[in-house]
Amino acid sequence: MSSLLYIFLLFAAFISHSEAAVEPVKDIYGKPLLAGISYYVLPVVRGGGGLTVILSENTTCPRTVVQDQSEASQGIPVEFSPSVKSRTIPVSTDLNFQFSTFTIWNLDNVDETTNQWFVSTCGEGGNPGRETVSNWFKIDKFEGNYKIRFCPSVCDVCRVMCRDIGVFVKDGKRRLALSDVPLKVKFKKA
Repeated sequence: MSSLLYIFLLFAAFISHSEAAVEPVKDIYGKPLLAGISYYVLPVVRGGGGLTVILSENTTCPRTVVQDQSEASQGIPVEFSPSVKSRTIPVSTDLNFQFSTFTIWNLDNVDETTNQWFVSTCGEGGNPGRETVSNWFKIDKFEGNYKIRFCPSVCDVCRVMCRDIGVFVKDGKRRLALSDVPLKVKFKKA
């Protein structure tokens, strides 16, 4: 009888640990983010508005992800698609980010003039692996809120750099880029 109780307790501990491991990202109202639902990605700290896109000089990928200059702007809604089947968006899971009107976010090649790695919208959704490794971002907990991170784990044989996504300001444009200073964000259902 005691071994049956031990097995039950071990199983219960495993289930409890597994549920804790898939903690969902939550919106400003404390509700879990859901796959396929649109959310505004908003800054926690003042200094700009929500996320949107601008046309860039890059001819291969003409749209760059930026933080709107106006603090009153909520930006363009974003949908999240996890690399694993999940209705909720788990913390620290590979995700495709997609503006409702544009393609999937991706980490663009390094910009030679600024030596920065910018986030653009020329990615391809789904298909986790070597060909799409630059299209996967994560939402991590950060100082009671969240940050976006580029650290894809969808390819076992790929060597990737892991960095936070922050804001690079040049000529009044607040472009999202790899950074040592993450943009602290929160999410509001659109």
